[in-house]
Amino acid sequence: MPTNKNQHFVPRCYLRPFSHEESGKAIRVFNIDREQIIEGAAVKHQCSGSYFYGEDKKLEAAIQSIEQKYADTLRRVREPSYNGLGTDDELILKRFWLLQYLRTEAASRRAVEMNNQLGELIGADSSFNLEIRAAVLMAMRVFANEMEVIDDLKVCLIKNNTETPFIASDDPAILANRWFQTDNQHRGSTFGLASAGALAILPLCRNLMFIAYDSDVYSILKNAGIVRTKRESDVQSLNQLQFLNCRANIFPGQMYDHDALRQSFQACVNNRLEKSHVLHYSVLDQTNGDYKRYRVIDSPDDEDHQEALVHSQTLHSCPQNWPLLLRWRKKGFGMVNGTGIGCIRRSQIDERRGPSFKRMNTGR
Repeated sequence: MPTNKNQHFVPRCYLRPFSHEESGKAIRVFNIDREQIIEGAAVKHQCSGSYFYGEDKKLEAAIQSIEQKYADTLRRVREPSYNGLGTDDELILKRFWLLQYLRTEAASRRAVEMNNQLGELIGADSSFNLEIRAAVLMAMRVFANEMEVIDDLKVCLIKNNTETPFIASDDPAILANRWFQTDNQHRGSTFGLASAGALAILPLCRNLMFIAYDSDVYSILKNAGIVRTKRESDVQSLNQLQFLNCRANIFPGQMYDHDALRQSFQACVNNRLEKSHVLHYSVLDQTNGDYKRYRVIDSPDDEDHQEALVHSQTLHSCPQNWPLLLRWRKKGFGMVNGTGIGCIRRSQIDERRGPSFKRMNTGR
């Protein structure tokens, strides 16, 4: 059998700290559909598929190189003597988060569902449909082309000094946005990697979590890139993101008992979304010089039109509470120019064309 046939979309080096005695061989799994614990599941069978990335050996080697750098960094940041987040470690964690965010089976399924629903809406034939493997390869191209997109975010490591451990899942890299998800200024808007207020979150082990954040919107009181929390509510809020984002399985480690896991999941199950996106069909409403304005209608059959635009809005689950360690920055802001690009970070405006940008304040 070729060595790269069984390919992991959540790598074994990531799952190892959550495995039994960190052996990387057996792992405890909480299945959210059955709300049951599976003891001693084989790590090698978790979050993997036969030729998930295809049979491109160069791609497989490139992915393994990033995973190895992550594994080395993880060992380093977990050392008790590690007391300051270095720029090299910060960059590797950012790169790994982005790779992990883009490449899971859940992320690929979301892309497939959105693409195929679009095909149905516009009446395309079956050749328009996207398969999982093609979606994975598209995600890898996005990673190669956009790997610097979150480099402007500030980073810190959250050290968990509570009795409740951090948990992981089969889709552990979280993109969240407290500003977009809680402020009426952004009602009906979606957010992405370039958005103002972006949060990139990844649990690293039971007592350590990576978070990258837009420092024009938030602040975290940290020391040399590290913040320690003794608040159970902080840990519960961060764990809730895993329950909301996972496709099927949670990896809780050995300390979380069955009843506590079930209660934690039940506390937020109503916040899980049944679908990951919604499509909006818009028809040309007016033209003003080089710019066009479109108007949303319920169905392509609602009225005659010559030109249309289909917009996909990604939906995100919102936790019941946000960690108290994530504070609003005074006079926080993002950048807008009145177009569909939305509210983005100031570091992103140089790459954009169109009308000039101005500040949108958070009102904090």
